[in-house]
Amino acid sequence: MEMELIYILILLFTGIIVGFASGLLGVGGGFIMVPVQYWVLTSMGYDPQISILVTFGTNIAVVLPTAISGAYGHNKRGTVVWNAALIMGITGFFSAIAGGYAATLVPGEWLKVIFGAVILISAARMLTARPPGVDKPVVNNTLMYIICGIPIGFISGMIGIGGGVVLIPVMIYVLHFKILNAIGTSTALMVFSAFGGTIAYIMNGLSAAGLPEYSFGYVNLLQWVLLAVPGIIMAQSGVRVAHKLPAKQLKYVFIAVMIYMGLKMSGVFTFFGLLL
Repeated sequence: MEMELIYILILLFTGIIVGFASGLLGVGGGFIMVPVQYWVLTSMGYDPQISILVTFGTNIAVVLPTAISGAYGHNKRGTVVWNAALIMGITGFFSAIAGGYAATLVPGEWLKVIFGAVILISAARMLTARPPGVDKPVVNNTLMYIICGIPIGFISGMIGIGGGVVLIPVMIYVLHFKILNAIGTSTALMVFSAFGGTIAYIMNGLSAAGLPEYSFGYVNLLQWVLLAVPGIIMAQSGVRVAHKLPAKQLKYVFIAVMIYMGLKMSGVFTFFGLLL
């Protein structure tokens, strides 16, 4: 099945938004990419189970270059806490591989609900949690970094997200990072988790039947190009804005987007018969 021009344009525009969000807030942008990619594939007539796995696999592969671009920009500005990024990143790399394998054992509809629930929980936490006290010292503990890295990496690999939507609240409210350090470190850490997740989705999809054209395992190379190229470019713009503007108002915009995408993917709108 050939991809129509409208789908190509939608994916390109999505890549622009995702790249900007990645650099700005230290998130992989899965809460934006996953619903769009899934809609494109199912609209083209692909099986929903194959569609959700290709969506997650391609999404996590897109996170990799955009995270590298964003991490480079944040590192230049000195906001990446590298000891935390490396420890949580290496831990997350291995647990992301396990999460990617686990995704192939779970029905597609369950994966959609899990994805939506993770996004909604993360949004609720960011919306309701009080900012940490300025007098609290930053947690610098290897064991704590490992404990945080394992579940975040697993979730990242399983539902095809960079993990930033889960990691940012953890780094701010548990590890007491400042917002810019949390964003910069999250972006660097996503390089590791995205790499592990990408490997898992490629390896586990090599023998799958009914894949879209130009697929390498569960990673679709055409969608990857359409999303990643504008994402890499726009990540640098997001980094520049993150270091110039207060994040409070922007945070609420993205929380609203996260809530919408979470409700959409978990099937709440469909359950109530809402065409949103």
